[in-house]
Amino acid sequence: MKKEFFLAKPCRPFRAKQYNNINLAVFLNYIRMENAVLLRKLSKTFGKSQVLKNIDLELAKGQFTVIFGPNGAGKTTLLKLIATLFEPSSGSVFIQGLDTAKVPEKARKEIGFISHEAYLYGELSAAENLRFFGKMYGLKKEEIEARIPFLLRQIGLEARAETKVCFFSRGMKQRLSIARALLHFPSVLLLDEPYTGLDPKAASIFEKLLKSPEFEKSTRIMVSHDLKRSYTLCDRALVLKAGRLELDALKTDFTDFEDFKTKCSTLLI
Repeated sequence: MKKEFFLAKPCRPFRAKQYNNINLAVFLNYIRMENAVLLRKLSKTFGKSQVLKNIDLELAKGQFTVIFGPNGAGKTTLLKLIATLFEPSSGSVFIQGLDTAKVPEKARKEIGFISHEAYLYGELSAAENLRFFGKMYGLKKEEIEARIPFLLRQIGLEARAETKVCFFSRGMKQRLSIARALLHFPSVLLLDEPYTGLDPKAASIFEKLLKSPEFEKSTRIMVSHDLKRSYTLCDRALVLKAGRLELDALKTDFTDFEDFKTKCSTLLI
């Protein structure tokens, strides 16, 4: 089967001839502002290994995108570039119109990141961790103190608010990292295998949070190997393989999960 059969272009590509009467700089700024995440010719090299190769991507505000791909495809590297945890070897990343190379601090305030790593301080309690990150995100004191009990209640850790994180199980740390990522009302949520370490109850709580009115307007980008669960949640599916985007399709391009699985299976090996 030819890849073109199911390759989708949810965002219409820019063609200069269509906009002869529009100032190019103004138009490109419009494109940056209209998309929550914009990647242009994004590449990343570690030593002699090129992990990502000229990625161009536009993610609309409020869209839930899932990135699939085999191990070593560059999925986590891509998320870390968007999160400003890595610097690109070449190319650009824009978050809500902000160039991460020029104003990384402002861009980070738009981002919530959930990863394999909890990014928590073991010697601080759950509440102290959230208080620390709330200050880092620039939240006002009253906002922080209101958000902490709300989020701890949502993730089922309200009774452990004053317990040091070093005594938490892996699943509890993962739940707290979810609260950390959601603390500052991020407009872009980056989710790198977020179900890792979560028991079924915690996973259900997490999905309810993702679908809640508070966060459903956020642009969510999730890396996952769980095809069925991710397909159920997403609006758009990408497949990354050997550092290149091999598929970019809207969920509506597939008749059902089996159709998606059949068309994508050869790309996931």
